[in-house]
Amino acid sequence: MLHRRATGQRYAFVVIAVTFLALLVAAALRSAPSVLILPLEAHFGWDRATISFAAAVGLFLYGLTGPFAAALMQSFGIRRTMIGGLALMAGSSLASLWMTESWHYVLSWGVISGIGTGAIAPVLGATVVNRWFATRRGLMMGLLTASTATGSLVFLPAMAWLTRAGAWTPVALAVGLGAAALIPIVWLLMPDSPAAIGTERYGEAPGTPAPAENRRGAMLAIGTLAEGVRSPAFWLLFGTFFVCGLTTNGLVGTHLIAYCGDNGISPVQAAGLLSLMGLFDLIGTTASGWLTDRYDPRKLLFVYYALRGLSLIALPAIDFQPTGLLIFAIFYGLDWIATVPPTVALATRYFGEMKAPIIFGWVMTGHQIGAAVAAFGAGLIREQTGSYLAAFVIAGAFGLLAAFAAMGLGRKAPALAH
Repeated sequence: MLHRRATGQRYAFVVIAVTFLALLVAAALRSAPSVLILPLEAHFGWDRATISFAAAVGLFLYGLTGPFAAALMQSFGIRRTMIGGLALMAGSSLASLWMTESWHYVLSWGVISGIGTGAIAPVLGATVVNRWFATRRGLMMGLLTASTATGSLVFLPAMAWLTRAGAWTPVALAVGLGAAALIPIVWLLMPDSPAAIGTERYGEAPGTPAPAENRRGAMLAIGTLAEGVRSPAFWLLFGTFFVCGLTTNGLVGTHLIAYCGDNGISPVQAAGLLSLMGLFDLIGTTASGWLTDRYDPRKLLFVYYALRGLSLIALPAIDFQPTGLLIFAIFYGLDWIATVPPTVALATRYFGEMKAPIIFGWVMTGHQIGAAVAAFGAGLIREQTGSYLAAFVIAGAFGLLAAFAAMGLGRKAPALAH
């Protein structure tokens, strides 16, 4: 394999590049249901609550799979776990080309793709960064986190363009082939650890012993959860990340295009708005990683959640005028998932380097439960009231609550994390 000819700590940046691409494609697949809502309504006659339910199932399983994927990466290797996830992603989206019933959509785009994308999720970024970097962790985590939002949002205009005639199948074909194309790249270029190519983590002194591997598999994920739930820090991280998911890919990522459609804005224009958010998120989340290396992560979370909550409450008030939407896209984009680097840093501070990716996987489950609640709940609110107004205001209020909850984390970690 090509990576076996590489030596030196700088190969860590090749690993980051491959991980970035995988997260990009996984995020694009996970966000595709937002552009499929209207075409599926028109083609199959399914109601919005049914379509939103499939998106909610996918988001929930995306999060629930995370801690088990993190444990599998420690037990069976990063490369094999990534290939398995990519294979599920490709298979589920391509198989959906033959669906005829709503439960087919729930199974393919909800269950199978949710599990597949859960293996190619922010927990992958946390595992790669902890395994390959001794320094610059915040910056690298910020970069990988940005790829998640970038994939979710930047590709949306292209996917919306593919559905311009009301067709949904070109989107399924595009994301399925994209996931399949990455499998050989991961196989060739993704070693499981620095030790596999005879080097150390980036920034680590030569000759430093490699961390011991844990072969407990799924039991490692469950055992780490059992330890985590006894800590108030776990529940604060879990709760704030629940709000993170509720306010981002659950609400805005899933329903903003449809919300804009209710206000006379075409799907392609609305997808362009989300794409602009993705571009600014690439800046904001990478900067958040840089800031996390230098400042108190708790204070960063307070600022991020407070600004996000206020922006969601303000959105209905701008009356969907072009200037107001542009300001919202820039402002919200900078803050889209800037919460990830400080959350990972706090998980490492409280639970240690080895357990932090798995703890973050469980915290990410909270994120996706929040996303699932918003994806289904906002669709239900729209179905019952004819408007998304209440959904956005409620989400904004939760953002403000999370800002103050983040400050409940103590500045110093308990001794068990060291």
